[in-house]
Amino acid sequence: MNYTDVFSMPAAAAVCYSGYREGQQPGINDPSYEQVKEDLLIVQANWTYVRLYSCDSHSRTVLEVIEKEKLPLKVMLGAYINAEENNPNCPWGGNDFSEEALASNKEQNHQEVDELVRLANRYPAIIFSLSVGNEASVDWTDHMVAVSQIIYYVRQVKKGAKQPVTFCENYVPWLDKLEPLAHEVDFISIHTYPVWEHKTIHEGMEFTKQNYDNVANKYPDKLVVITEAGWATESNGYGIPQDNVNDDVQKIYYKALSHWSTSQSILTFVFEAFDEPWKGSDDPKEPEKHWGLYTVDRAPKLAMQPIGYK
Repeated sequence: MNYTDVFSMPAAAAVCYSGYREGQQPGINDPSYEQVKEDLLIVQANWTYVRLYSCDSHSRTVLEVIEKEKLPLKVMLGAYINAEENNPNCPWGGNDFSEEALASNKEQNHQEVDELVRLANRYPAIIFSLSVGNEASVDWTDHMVAVSQIIYYVRQVKKGAKQPVTFCENYVPWLDKLEPLAHEVDFISIHTYPVWEHKTIHEGMEFTKQNYDNVANKYPDKLVVITEAGWATESNGYGIPQDNVNDDVQKIYYKALSHWSTSQSILTFVFEAFDEPWKGSDDPKEPEKHWGLYTVDRAPKLAMQPIGYK
């Protein structure tokens, strides 16, 4: 299925965006209007579609900037849903929620989904698709939500908004666990990270294609979109071997991914626009901090540098 059939929009480049800079992080202090504007002027020069992860104040600022500055950007807006059950398979603390905390999370999730619908209706010319959750069903997640509950949220959004609805998840659960959900969403969204699965740059692109093909072949009547694929530029060796990441390999993967997705008309959101220093551990080489195609100071990494850039 061609994604113009689902979105009624032409093919174009796409990127995941979170604008938190040095000293900023969600729930504490957000980027300003002018900082978001600076970011989006960089983004619009390279991409047309932008993925946002939640319906928080930062995302509302992004939508405001796009509208007021009349930027030619279209948004996939997500509702970020938190843990509604404990997950003993999470290696970093997804199994220590009290019953009260889980009940509170569920109430907040309902509010988040309601806000997704509200924003979808407030910005219908900007928001072209909606996602109900992010990596909330994969076996290692720290914010596990039952598939039946995700289906409930999808149905609620589809009742209240006109945009196509999806759920963003690692490719693996779509092959079995999420089959009931696949029949509810308007399109399927997968994440693929070869470097997290210890693939070298020589194996990475083929691995990405295999991940996509496995899901697409399982659901031949559903559009499959890649909502995260990327390559880090730094690692402390935890989870990702240090010799598998640097600016050169990120450039190789980004160029190959862009060429393949364009040639196959596969909507692919590269992860991600800018480095995010607030993520992960305090180790400055923590890989979670280094997926950006631009540094936290908004300097282009090698993949985004024009010939002759200094």
